Amino acid sequence: MIFWNVPELERNSVLKYLANFSVEEFDEDLIYEESEMMNYKLTANTASIEKGIVCLNTESPSYTLAKYTVSDAIASSVKLGIWEASLEKIIDSIEHISEDLKKNANVNMTRHEVLKKTGEILALRHVINLSSDLLDAPDFYWDREGLENLYLATCSHLAVQKRTRIVNEKLSHCLEVMDLISTHLSTEHGARLEWIIIVLIAIEICFELLHLVERKFGGFEFLDHKPDT
Repeated sequence: MIFWNVPELERNSVLKYLANFSVEEFDEDLIYEESEMMNYKLTANTASIEKGIVCLNTESPSYTLAKYTVSDAIASSVKLGIWEASLEKIIDSIEHISEDLKKNANVNMTRHEVLKKTGEILALRHVINLSSDLLDAPDFYWDREGLENLYLATCSHLAVQKRTRIVNEKLSHCLEVMDLISTHLSTEHGARLEWIIIVLIAIEICFELLHLVERKFGGFEFLDHKPDT
């Protein structure tokens, strides 16, 4: 929700009403932390961003679209903030891995958990890069150059592109860690299988030796033979 010049009491009332229809709503603390606020003023010039202040011309035919454009950019920043919080949770959940490897060269994770965590990282990467317009301006602005410039200027003020790049770098690092752990667990699993095969072969050799002794000495009666007294 983007509000323009609406008192806090009314904003809270609207949000409380809409919460009844929300699906998978976010925690209130996260909503408060990731919310954005910008000042705006009226001007006789073209809509723009000046020193972090939105300048709007009420006489311009595109006044309403300019407000929509700024709202769209702010909404993108808030969405990115929510995804950044999700990424921080992922980072916290795998933070122990490097310490475990450093201390005892062992990882307290199963292959299923690694695969699940990798899927979680890939899902977040997908929604940021493919299911959103964070990497480029939305199609709506392609034939509206003035609005596109306003959208990009607002995103630049909110550092959307820079934050998106940093998020992608962190996601790539997380995927590298998961790939390292997956390789490590696969190697351990392969080594375990090799030892099982070696043990099975050793057992089979023992049985073959027993069969050989049985065929050569006609059984194991000689083991029970006692000398005459």
